Amino acid sequence: MDDRPSPHPRPGPRPRPGKGTPSAPRKPRGGPGPQAEKPPLRIFTTTLWEYPSQHYGAVGGEQGDKAYVGATPSWVIWQLLTRYTREKDLVVDPMCGGGTTLDVARNLGRRALGYDLAPTRPDIFRADARTLPLEDGVADFFFVDPPYSTHVDYSDDPRCIGKLDAGGDDQGRAYYQAMQAVIAEAHRVLRNRRYLGLYVSDSFKKGKGDKGRFMPIGFELFSMLREKFKPVDIVCVVRGNKKLERGNWHKAAEEGNFFLRGFNYLFIMKKEDDAPAR
Repeated sequence: MDDRPSPHPRPGPRPRPGKGTPSAPRKPRGGPGPQAEKPPLRIFTTTLWEYPSQHYGAVGGEQGDKAYVGATPSWVIWQLLTRYTREKDLVVDPMCGGGTTLDVARNLGRRALGYDLAPTRPDIFRADARTLPLEDGVADFFFVDPPYSTHVDYSDDPRCIGKLDAGGDDQGRAYYQAMQAVIAEAHRVLRNRRYLGLYVSDSFKKGKGDKGRFMPIGFELFSMLREKFKPVDIVCVVRGNKKLERGNWHKAAEEGNFFLRGFNYLFIMKKEDDAPAR
């Protein structure tokens, strides 16, 4: 059996420069230029992750579409795939967005399949994350960055989970039912003793007075994941959103007595169907 031991699986062979490993870009001649130099990306060893850029590649070598709203930081996916996959493993992303997962996987010599209800490029296939056109047990790693309620308008497709309000009048029932179906599909297509990463944030809906509503999306989804997967770890990823630098946002949060979202959860899970019952 080709297993990946937990909780600290043996990473695959680390690619050398020129083979997909991000290295510190050289400073352009004649001055520092408009882009700050990015530090070399190494495997993080704590559960608090932060990196001063959305992408780890040199200028012009970004992964995915940098203009795509709500794109996953490419270095987050790099960390996961470097630890939990090996060359030629199959990586699946059912909500592929701007294609970041595909680019990172291919940089590292992995095979990749991306799906989305609103594909943004030809190598992303149109499909619903709840019903993927894949056979059982074919993926070596499954990554999903789902909508965090209704903050982003992803598409006009009525099936889009991003149209379901996690803090709506139904107490988020439709949203969580949809995400439960996505998690079940992840379990179906993932090979046994392989890993899943789910990247998500809680949410807060402003309201007058004390009418604001906090939505603990992370805790809810983690509870659903535990029904089918073994928890490996929980990582806190610092959010580098430029909006958090705006003074008016902080003033509103102070006056309204609510918090701005400063981090995302990264849940790392393992499929272990042959494990003893807990």
